[in-house]
Order: sequence, then structure tokens, then C-alpha cells
Amino acid sequence: MTEPCRAWWRNCALEADPEILEIDRQEDAITPVEPGLVRVRGLITGLELCHHKAERWIANIVEAIGSGDSGKGLGTRSEAQLHPAEELWESACDALSAWCAGRSVEGSVGGVPAAELLALLGERTPLEEWQVQRVVEKVRSSIHWPSASADYVFLLLDAEDYEGGYRDACPEQYAGHEDLWLATVRTTIRDTLDGAEARLSLALAIDMLWPCHWRFVENVRLVLAAIGGDLEPNEPFAACGRNISMRPGRPRLEVVCRTLRAFCGVSSAGGKIDEGLREKLGAPTPSKRWLAASLDKTIRLQLDPQGAIAEQSSLAGPDWVGQADPG
Repeated sequence: MTEPCRAWWRNCALEADPEILEIDRQEDAITPVEPGLVRVRGLITGLELCHHKAERWIANIVEAIGSGDSGKGLGTRSEAQLHPAEELWESACDALSAWCAGRSVEGSVGGVPAAELLALLGERTPLEEWQVQRVVEKVRSSIHWPSASADYVFLLLDAEDYEGGYRDACPEQYAGHEDLWLATVRTTIRDTLDGAEARLSLALAIDMLWPCHWRFVENVRLVLAAIGGDLEPNEPFAACGRNISMRPGRPRLEVVCRTLRAFCGVSSAGGKIDEGLREKLGAPTPSKRWLAASLDKTIRLQLDPQGAIAEQSSLAGPDWVGQADPG
């Protein structure tokens, strides 16, 4: 009988395997956990390898494990500090908004000429305009999160049950355009998932178009091409845990994991380790071993999704989505 995971593991697993249970026992052995350690463990829970700054986050977490506390994490950047990638995200929104308004577009998006991206849309139709507007809303909502005025209404993902949940009806906010919404969710992109043939609803691709993803520009290109009618891309859509194997720097992440396991005294760690990283961890203690083991397991689970997380990574949509395919 499986055991549900503690909340710490919500970014990588839903059910506890023997290794997770052992790490949880390490936590129990140091209870009560000091506030500083809670903050560090929270950073590990917030880690997402699909983020374009994941390697920097991992470096921060390693330093935090070594010191026993951290002042970094979500919400620690002041409003006056612009996100380094916001210019890229805003340029994408500006180009798409201009297209929707029928204005000419200059400049580039992440080094790609905006005109080249917009050419993928082909002939303008009411459906295309509606879909592009949803793309703009999705990207802007992420830029201005958590501003309530910038909320994005998910097309197919259930915002209340993001771990695998889908809507079963048109959202109230789109009721006046239910035909456009339905056409979007039933438009099927045919790409690959870890090398195997896969199908992905265009609505889900828009829902998962996170600007912070390391492959944002390529994902925008794929979504715009699908809106324009090209439903068989040369490269697959990679977002969240979907096609995580494509993530650059995987060998480096494997070195990090081996180093963390070696620090925890795992004799089977094997292979190359990073001595500099190990030095940053400092002298092993029960609390540091718990945190290091938690980080190692989190990285490995995200690199190789399992259970419900794996199901989410292979998003295609509920059965009714494929009943019609306008592409």
C-alpha cells in the first residue's frame, strides 16, 4: 500500500517510495526542525528544473544547506527589481498584441525577428486572433504575478487541481466564445514525448506556456505555428516536466546529485563529484544530510518523473478533447 508524500515533496512526487520514507525519517529524527532549516527545505520544495535559472537556484540551495539558513526565495525580490528576463517576455507580448491590433511589428523576441515568428500565424482569422490573445494573457499573467488584475483563465487545465486535473466544460469567462474555446482544446499538436509519438491539445500548450521556462522562445514558436495550422512540429513541446530529458545541463545535474549522495555517505554514489560544491556544504550533520538528501531526491525525481507527475508530463487532455481535430 502506497503512502502519500508530505507537502515537502509536492514539486516532484505524490506517493512516497522507500527512499522518500527514509529521508522523512531523517527529518523526524531532528524534530523540531529549526526555522532556518524549514526555510532551506522550502527552497528545495520550490525548485523546478524547467526554470531557466534552475542551476542558480541549486547553487543557492547548496550554500543555504552549508549555512543552515537562507533569505532567498520567492517574494524576496523587491518590486523595483526587474526580472532579468522580463524584457524578453514583454517583447513577446508586445509583438503579439501588435499583431492582434493589426499594427506592423519590428524588433525581435529572444533574438528571433518578431516578423519571423508572426509569419507562422499565416492568414488572420477570428479563431487565430482569439488564440493569440490567450497567449498574450498567459505570458502577461506570469510577468505580473501575483497581481489579481493579470489573472489568466486556464483553457483546459483545472487551476484548482493542477496535478492532472482538467476542465470538463467551457470556463464562464469564455462563455461568449465557446466555439473558439472548443476549437482550441480540440486542436491537436502531434509531436513526441521522450522520443515516442504523442498528442497535445493546443489549449494545454497555451496553458503551459510559462515564460520562465528555459525553452520559452522555442515553445512560443511551436504554439504560434500550431495556431497557424502546422500541427506537426520538427521539435517537441517541452514545458513543466514534459520532455524534461531535453533540458540542457543534465550531465551537470547528475554530478550535483552524486556529490550530494556522497556527502550523505552513500557509498554507491560512484562517478565524478564536485569537490568545490561538497566544500560549500561544510561538515556533515544530521540536518545537513536530511536537506542534501532531499535536494538530491528532488532533482532525480524531476529528471525522471514518476507516478502522477509523469502523467502530468505527458499531458494530452481528457478523452473528449480528441473527438474532433480541426487540424
